[in-house]
Amino acid sequence: MIKNIIFDFGGVLYNIRYQNIAEAFARCGVSNFEEIYSKQKQSDMMDLFEEGLASVPEFRAYVRSLADVSLTDQQIDDSWNAILIGFPEAHERMLRRVGERYNLYLYSNTNQLNYELFTQQMREQFGYDLFAERFRRAYFSQLLHIRKPKVEGFRHIIEENALVPEETLFIDDSPQHLVGARAAGLQTLHLEDGMGVTDLFDENGELRVENGELRMEN
Repeated sequence: MIKNIIFDFGGVLYNIRYQNIAEAFARCGVSNFEEIYSKQKQSDMMDLFEEGLASVPEFRAYVRSLADVSLTDQQIDDSWNAILIGFPEAHERMLRRVGERYNLYLYSNTNQLNYELFTQQMREQFGYDLFAERFRRAYFSQLLHIRKPKVEGFRHIIEENALVPEETLFIDDSPQHLVGARAAGLQTLHLEDGMGVTDLFDENGELRVENGELRMEN
């Protein structure tokens, strides 16, 4: 029986498009950015940036080292933040309903540049701190200093919130992130391409079941 749900953020609750980054950097003269950052894989420097172990100036310096042209801070920041599309109003309404049935948590691989922009955008959009109001705790990799799929991050969340792993469902759109969650004993669900997170819940905020069982990643 599921009592707790841990949501991924980008690609599950918040709409993103990875290709936007490569396309934006290409317009600035960096033609190979998809080789160092994509949904499936990324360079060691990107891992460090998402774990808060590389600063924004260090990230910018790294990007400049890849470019044959001179890039301003603003060009780098805007190209990097091009991944961000927005938080659908329907997802906010869904969280209200689901939060009445389950204990909600969030665990996101992100970074300081993206984090500063989407938190500002969402506060302006909704007029309140959605992370504080809709989740019991929200965890971001650059603040936790651990990124998915490392099992340590999931274990930290379980221990800090006294969660029973078998009663906790983790939802993510990246299958590689489910590996660490399962190693920590969590139930997992892969939100595949074409699936919408709102489709997982009925009008009362209950998880949908088929033939008595929730569709989960095994």
